[in-house]
Amino acid sequence: MSACGHEHGLISIDEAIQYILNIPKTLPIESIPLKNSLSKYLAEAVDSPINLPSFDQSAVDGYALSTLQTDAKGQNFELIGEIRAGDESRFTLLEGQAIRIFTGGKIPQGTTTVARQEIVQSTGSNIQITEHLQASVDIRCTGEEVAQGQRLAEAGQYINIGSLAALSMAGVQTVTVYRQPKVAVVVTGDEVAQNQNSLSESQVFDANGPLLDSWFQQYGIQAQIIHVEDRAETVTALFEQLKTQVDVIITTGGVSVGDYDFVRPCSFEVGFKQVFWKVKQKPGKPLYFAQYEHSQQHCYLLGLPGNPAAVYVCMQVYGKLLLDRLQNKSEPHVWFQAKITHDLKVDARDRFLRMIATFNQSTLEVSALAKQQSHMLSNLMQTNCLVRIPAAKQIQAGELVDGLFI
Repeated sequence: MSACGHEHGLISIDEAIQYILNIPKTLPIESIPLKNSLSKYLAEAVDSPINLPSFDQSAVDGYALSTLQTDAKGQNFELIGEIRAGDESRFTLLEGQAIRIFTGGKIPQGTTTVARQEIVQSTGSNIQITEHLQASVDIRCTGEEVAQGQRLAEAGQYINIGSLAALSMAGVQTVTVYRQPKVAVVVTGDEVAQNQNSLSESQVFDANGPLLDSWFQQYGIQAQIIHVEDRAETVTALFEQLKTQVDVIITTGGVSVGDYDFVRPCSFEVGFKQVFWKVKQKPGKPLYFAQYEHSQQHCYLLGLPGNPAAVYVCMQVYGKLLLDRLQNKSEPHVWFQAKITHDLKVDARDRFLRMIATFNQSTLEVSALAKQQSHMLSNLMQTNCLVRIPAAKQIQAGELVDGLFI
């Protein structure tokens, strides 16, 4: 038997990533209300339907003035009214007149500048400017941020909270996006108990179900979580059902070479074709990727090992790539570089180590955490990145390594 890491048939991490970037077919597009677009990818660019601001408005609480002087310090103005944010301005200022105005209020005609309230002395029906004040101060001009017709977002833009807010402010009501994948998570294993009442002395609590349920919620997808027993006929029947109902099946456990590892053979039974199986990596060597195609129907199966740390790492590295690719995003991960604070011994496989990244006098540094075995999760309390350590390489403290924030 070959030593671990030298086993025949293993592909590299980069090869696995390229398969996931190149194989899947992009999902259809749909037009949806902007309010429902969070965590989706734009399929079409968006141009602003309005100017931002859509009218000249005050940037401060203060007074709109009309003056022909180049410096209004010491000048007195007749106060003729008040404009709040949302008021339709019905005033026209004449030379020597002022109006009380609040932040966001529409600038009245005839205004030459705005004086913030801190530099104004009021005597009731008149005001006096106490400091130097030039023309056009504290006025937000029409279209100064965005002009009508200006490109706001390109196709492929990921809609996060900030971009959704920016599009909302511009009056965008609907957007065209790629449909998000429909996902089923299949947790295999007779040893997995779903709750404390069903836990026997030979079982373990389920970490993978809650882990993946939460992972997909954070991604923006409501995944279906299914627990299945280690029986070939049960797994086969489930795959037969799911292959035409969802776009992606994520499995945990059952992808190795044990007598009760049914994911691969059962997927073959229902028409899935293997893309790859086994990656030269640690954790997650038995990673399995397959596709089902029939007419216009496509379904992709990403089979993860059963150990929860391997599940977590493989979802960060491969799962997100697959979901993004289905929404027409085909760029690989963006890795950062940081100095490692300690030596690392050589390993026969590429490793994804859970580490903590911190700044030390403006230098980004990473340090590995204890308990890196694939069945251990406790260090995820501190982990904020995965660091890729190449196979067969001795790492010395102070070397640059590649990391992925998680």
